[in-house]
Amino acid sequence: MFIPDIYKNENQEDIHAFLRENSFGILINQTEGRLTATHIPLELDTNIKGNLILQGHLSRENPQWKAFSENDEILAIFSGPHSYISSSWYDHENVPTWNYIAVHVYGKIKIIEGEAVIASLKKLVDKYEIAS
Repeated sequence: MFIPDIYKNENQEDIHAFLRENSFGILINQTEGRLTATHIPLELDTNIKGNLILQGHLSRENPQWKAFSENDEILAIFSGPHSYISSSWYDHENVPTWNYIAVHVYGKIKIIEGEAVIASLKKLVDKYEIAS
């Protein structure tokens, strides 16, 4: 993603807070030679080694998950507030633009099974049930 230097934020605490507040992302990978995207909640968490990870869930009916065994490279995109900025708002000649906040996370996916799936789903559901 192209980010002009003036808008770039590399503060990891800010990025982590953004991911926690805007956890409904787009998970993208290559499936059968084509890019595939699924909109799902992806929760920022810490694994047993202390590394930051994203956790989410895909249905087994979704063909996207099958491709992870062939290619584990993924891109997750998270979006926040955005708005059109009219050139009429400037006190000098300028062009309109669109301001937005987004984070792209590149990584490798790991499929979990058995009790780990149940624990992950429970944690995910509990988070959103509390907020509902």
